[in-house]
Amino acid sequence: MPVKNRFAELQDEITAWRRDIHKNPEILFETHRTSALVAEKLQDFGCDEVVTGIGRTGVVGVIKGKADTSGKVIGLRADMDALPIHEQTGLEYASKTPGAMHACGHDGHTAMLLGAAKYLSETRNFDGTVVVIFQPAEEGGGGAKVMCDDGLMDRWGVQEVYGLHNWPGQPLGTFAIRPGSFFAATDQFDITFEGRGGHAAKPHETIDTTVLAAQAVLALQTIASRNADPVHQIVVSVTSFETSSKAFNVIPQKVQIKGTVRTMSKEMRDLAEKRIKEVCTGIAATFGGTADVTYNRGYPVMVNHEEQTEFAAKVAASVSGSCEDAPLVMGGEDFAFMLEERPGAYILMGNGDTAMVHHPEYNFNDEAIPAGCSWWAEIVEQRMPAA
Repeated sequence: MPVKNRFAELQDEITAWRRDIHKNPEILFETHRTSALVAEKLQDFGCDEVVTGIGRTGVVGVIKGKADTSGKVIGLRADMDALPIHEQTGLEYASKTPGAMHACGHDGHTAMLLGAAKYLSETRNFDGTVVVIFQPAEEGGGGAKVMCDDGLMDRWGVQEVYGLHNWPGQPLGTFAIRPGSFFAATDQFDITFEGRGGHAAKPHETIDTTVLAAQAVLALQTIASRNADPVHQIVVSVTSFETSSKAFNVIPQKVQIKGTVRTMSKEMRDLAEKRIKEVCTGIAATFGGTADVTYNRGYPVMVNHEEQTEFAAKVAASVSGSCEDAPLVMGGEDFAFMLEERPGAYILMGNGDTAMVHHPEYNFNDEAIPAGCSWWAEIVEQRMPAA
């Protein structure tokens, strides 16, 4: 395939971009260096328009095809931000920033989309317009929503939008996708139990929040096991338990627990929020205490659109020979916000036998670059073929 051949030629250059980004990770919306590098490259490629500051530090590039009789506009999105993790890879291009690391492969996503943008700017062998979208703050900041709120889709008339994520454990350069609900909604809860503190030798004079909160932690597991329909996906995880006292002989006045909820439907999301509040306030009242429950809804369920998913799978098969059915993923992905604004699809690309994402020893596999770049380029050329 000509596209794959061109990206094989460009692989060393794209790899150098990727490793430079890896060496200089930036978290959430603080992607100033990365955004500047992206904008500079897009301008060097000859993009018809390059705009910074969309979604605070997001970058948008516009590439027009040889013709525009179709009137089609397709968006391609890559995330740029790193994670607050201390890298333990020992690589020569490891992070130079303590406590920050590209542990999810966003460096690879950014470099591959830059590679696709370079190729598309060179060839322009399509009928329509491509909008390349470089997004900050996927890792918890909701950068996709901030870019959409800044008018991303309407300003450039984006009609469809496509995204990609590398996937460790999946064979290198292969693809997997599924229509409908794909990545989970990601919500958080923060609950403060208050009772009556006192001396540990006189528990009868207290309302023991440690016992109260411990009961709540166990009871919250019944939301999945006894309230939810077993055929639906729901995860309720308590991840933090902290008392207001650290002494051996003090029953604390307050206990705070925190955690996350993952669901694949609005019904399960509503059920989880309702039952968490009911369970915790009910248990607290039973023991004579109180529960202050804060439930924050994060990223929504990421839902792939049927037609665009079928097309994305066909393109993937043309690049790598096949495209497998992907499993449901209980992790979150803020590309969900873009898919709420426009039809589109999100695909997984194999990263080979590497550490899982969000692990301090993870590293993006540069050998996957030609496949990822080719998929993005082929999305454009097959969706908006030149006459």
